[in-house]
Amino acid sequence: MKSTPLVSIDLIVLNSRNEVLLGLRTNAPARDSWFVPGGRIYKNESIAAAFGRLCLEELGLDSRADCAEPLGLFEHLYPDSHFDDRISTHYVVAAFLLRLDPDTAGLPDSQHLHWRWWSLDAAQADKAVHPYTQDYLARLPRR
Repeated sequence: MKSTPLVSIDLIVLNSRNEVLLGLRTNAPARDSWFVPGGRIYKNESIAAAFGRLCLEELGLDSRADCAEPLGLFEHLYPDSHFDDRISTHYVVAAFLLRLDPDTAGLPDSQHLHWRWWSLDAAQADKAVHPYTQDYLARLPRR
């Protein structure tokens, strides 16, 4: 991690009311910020397999990458990491848009203290929502 970036997938989940699902992160990086679900792609894990694993781990749902809309590649730079607060993290992130209506009460809580649906405008305006999440939201169409 000291010399190479990590590759990850972030899941931008919009419900039928065009609200985005955000979780209050409990781990570094981005601890104590509202952030989209997602995670690292493991070595020797295909993108499709990682997408399915992350949907299950983060959302408790069985989903496939071909059911999502790619939003593009993003770079995230953090001064700390999940593994060591003294090491910075560089992520190359593949972002995917999913249109789902999961119940927040049943969502896994290993990475997030709380889950909440946000209007796109409120999430873009709130300083508690991480700027990298706001970058994703800026690319979404408003209805």
